[in-house]
Amino acid sequence: MLYEQIQEATAFLRGKTDFQPRFGIILGTGLSGLANDIEVVESIDYQDIPHFPVSTVESHAGKLIFGKLAGTNVVAMAGRFHYYEGYSMQQVTFPVRAMKALGVDCLLISNAAGSVNADMEAGDLVFIRDHINLHPDNPLRGPNDERLGVRFPDMLHTYDPDMLAFASDIAQANNIRAHRGVYVALPGPNLETPAEYEFLHRIGADVVGMSTVPEVLVSRHAGLRVFVVSVVSNKSYPLSAIRETSLEDVIATVSTAEPKVTLVVKEMLRKLAGL
Repeated sequence: MLYEQIQEATAFLRGKTDFQPRFGIILGTGLSGLANDIEVVESIDYQDIPHFPVSTVESHAGKLIFGKLAGTNVVAMAGRFHYYEGYSMQQVTFPVRAMKALGVDCLLISNAAGSVNADMEAGDLVFIRDHINLHPDNPLRGPNDERLGVRFPDMLHTYDPDMLAFASDIAQANNIRAHRGVYVALPGPNLETPAEYEFLHRIGADVVGMSTVPEVLVSRHAGLRVFVVSVVSNKSYPLSAIRETSLEDVIATVSTAEPKVTLVVKEMLRKLAGL
């Protein structure tokens, strides 16, 4: 059933454009401005695409954008889906399946995340090197379709080491404050309690968020190369640093860091495309 739904969505999209993307991009909370730098060939509302959910979160535009960014062919999700919106994990990750079917072989993901590392400040970039999955469900649960991937995908090299190195070099060359770190995923939608922040710090997390890992799991299942950049939206460690945080606060903080993310992503694409 999932395979047939992917084919239906892909056929619809190919009926709208014959543009062939090589790279997929997922733009997280407060980061959809990167879409403004894309030379748009086609923009399609999620609600028009068969089997796509509709984003319900403020700051998520809800469009699939085909075009050129830094001279490379991309398809970008201006807004993503979250488990806390009430969607199943298969629905949350369906767009990744569609991008793979469209010919994408590399996925770049961005998100906003809270810091549980005392050295990571609001506005810093964190290039994710590993993750801890604390979601109660997994998008790979259920019968496995070998046409989509293997039953038991290995997670050793989930976050592409070459792209991590490229990102670190780009940040250093442009005096961007950046780190490598571990992302921990929780279902949300509430932010964490002080005791939970302490727990997450102790189990080895650097940043915490409510997205990304489901998409990464499906990307790994589908054989895509993956790069993830988190923007620290609020500092939550040490516990004395915690302040009440609203969505508006998150968007404001992340928006100031958006030019840094845009620069890293553009330079990364140029590097990967050999331009």
